[in-house]
Amino acid sequence: MKNYFLPVLALLLGAGTARAQVPALSSYPTATAVLFLDFDGHTVSGTSWNTSGPIFCAPSGLDNSQITTVFNRVAEDYRPFNLNVTTDSTRYLAAPIDKRMRVILTPTYQWYGSAGGVAFVNSFIWGDDTPCFVFTGLLNYNVKNIAEATAHESGHTLGLFHQASYNSSCVKTTDYNPGTGTGEIGWAPIMGVGYYQNFTLWNNGPNSFGCTNYQSDLSVITGNNGFTYRTDDYAGTFASASTTTFTNNQFSINGVIEQSADQDLIRFVQPSYGRFQLSAVPYNVGTGNAGSDLDLQVTLYNSSQAQISIYNPGGLLSSVIDTILNAGNYYLKIEGKGNVYAPNYASLGSYALEGTFTEGIPLPLRQLTLQGQLNGDRHQFSWIVDADETIVSQVLEVSTDGRSFAPVSQSATADRNFSYKPFATGNLQYRLNVVFDNERQYYSNVVRLPNTANTPKPRIINNLTESNMISVNSPGNYVYMVYDFNGKTLARGILVAGINTITAKGMTGGMYMVRFSKDGQQWTEKIVRQ
Repeated sequence: MKNYFLPVLALLLGAGTARAQVPALSSYPTATAVLFLDFDGHTVSGTSWNTSGPIFCAPSGLDNSQITTVFNRVAEDYRPFNLNVTTDSTRYLAAPIDKRMRVILTPTYQWYGSAGGVAFVNSFIWGDDTPCFVFTGLLNYNVKNIAEATAHESGHTLGLFHQASYNSSCVKTTDYNPGTGTGEIGWAPIMGVGYYQNFTLWNNGPNSFGCTNYQSDLSVITGNNGFTYRTDDYAGTFASASTTTFTNNQFSINGVIEQSADQDLIRFVQPSYGRFQLSAVPYNVGTGNAGSDLDLQVTLYNSSQAQISIYNPGGLLSSVIDTILNAGNYYLKIEGKGNVYAPNYASLGSYALEGTFTEGIPLPLRQLTLQGQLNGDRHQFSWIVDADETIVSQVLEVSTDGRSFAPVSQSATADRNFSYKPFATGNLQYRLNVVFDNERQYYSNVVRLPNTANTPKPRIINNLTESNMISVNSPGNYVYMVYDFNGKTLARGILVAGINTITAKGMTGGMYMVRFSKDGQQWTEKIVRQ
């Protein structure tokens, strides 16, 4: 039906800027379906909006740099799909009429009223060129907010309703799910309100029509609009892994994680013993990986396809590797993951890999292996150093983010073990830094150990339940999420100190997961619904 539309929230009014000559940009030129971002003004007539005559829309009020930033943010939101996001009207006009949408970005809002934007649900496939609108002036000409509103309103035209929020009693708290968290990985649904979070994604959660009315954004977008996902660019098996080679001791790769189960396997050949460094960065438009839709995880494997280590800093969307490898074949597995705030549902988008090799002296070191384990509240380590050279120093280093390492202890050159009680909490990463008398420096493998032994955390009072009620004893305010083994979220909210009762409607017989999180840490427990 064509009389149902949904606005997104508006921000404060602000002053506009001069009209710009719009650059011609396209995210996926080979796609048939088109999402046209119209920045230079348009007259709307003969559509379902025109109940009182033509609508004369002024240009967006954005300059070329702002237009490009908005385009890049929106293009990344829609990167997984076989859809061309474009600022080029000729591509829009060449697309099939039932596979295109014009998004008019304009300060002209008076005909409608105060809102960030407005759209008819499902209008992408109507075939009558009914547009949707984003009101740039009411969004204070803020490129982040304009981009979020553009992706949001476009989502409505593709059939999406709002991602809403409900409390534990299934009472709606807001039509616009604001997400949770802070910093680089602070998260919100695109179809909620993404103005205030860095990391905005498509979501599988309850919509505006009830706490049990789950809306899988990805399924809706790809289900009835004449397009699905892009073709996978890199195979997900070791046998079919793409091979990259070092040129001047470097390689570069660009890829896209198109679907939640997508894994890109890349094979590389380390020419000789030496240091391997990798920077894995999701597409972004600024510092802190702004505008990214992908939380990257990288796994390193040896030639036998045995896992060496997983790299996924908890507080960052990017990942890095800095390790010593022998000559031989290695594999990198690239995938999108959730984090303490964001679900693992739609961490999708494009990324860039930059690999660097630094050659070491052949065979001065036959083995440098670090092992670690939990022993009560202590982290206990042992290591093997098999080398011809004499050790000058050996330092155990720790990192909380996978990037910056700091010394924990400098052991005597004859020592091969060490233990201590860590102060930092969360998943800690350790490596051994060894320097020999030939002035060569080497790093061991990275060992990851959690430090949660003495950390207060919520506890489920009874892991067996005959209802949809879960009792939790919490030492304070913690975020909780109840979900099934398909990743579907059944309940989420905030615990308070003391006994809490969580209502997770939709649980039937079987096992479910309850995740608690706070300050970058998370704990998961299982519960059985009898």
